[in-house]
Amino acid sequence: MPRKILAVQNIEFETLGALEPMFRSDGFEIENINAQSDSVPASSRGYDAIVILGGPMAVYDDLPYLQREQDLIKDAIKNDTPVLGICLGSQLIAQAAGGRVYKGKKKEIGFGGVTITPASSNDIFRGVTDKTIRVFQWHGDTYDLPSNAKMLAYTDLYPQAFRIGSAVGIQFHLEVDRGMIERWVQEYSKEVNAEQINPASILPSTGDIEELSKRCRQFYNNFTRVLT
Repeated sequence: MPRKILAVQNIEFETLGALEPMFRSDGFEIENINAQSDSVPASSRGYDAIVILGGPMAVYDDLPYLQREQDLIKDAIKNDTPVLGICLGSQLIAQAAGGRVYKGKKKEIGFGGVTITPASSNDIFRGVTDKTIRVFQWHGDTYDLPSNAKMLAYTDLYPQAFRIGSAVGIQFHLEVDRGMIERWVQEYSKEVNAEQINPASILPSTGDIEELSKRCRQFYNNFTRVLT
């Protein structure tokens, strides 16, 4: 029986990106659903892991499909099914587990460093020897984590990665490539202009993409260790 990953998209152009070929090369079957138009399962049963992806909507908007995603996350944690939440996905995990999501005082958009905690050395950043890693960010919301969360990365402004039971949340993006970033700059151009950001400053250098690809592979290997 093939191993199955459920990938929950909240908007069409925020996808698994570089993670998809990694899952497929390891023999995982991927079920992609659009939470806005497709039915979100109430149970994690039948999936080896669930990935909740990003989007421009906010957890506190109380959209019905975001509530269904939180219900799925709660079920997955209860049944010890691995969950990965990226950006909005991490915010959904935080709230589903008892935390609080709210608008941050400043948006983090573009490439920047996040600090890795010692607790992450035997978790999703196992094998990473640098104290900080350079990642791609695009978020304005943040969260207060519940007391049972293990902090895995942070910036001076916000928590950036955490674990709660079988669920891992990351505010940043390791899965993007240059093409995805270029599309986001176009799709979110109003936000970029409102923040008075030069679009060119968001675009990656060759070195940025090479480092991101390396970090994504390390992260993927650590996340899937429990799936093999």
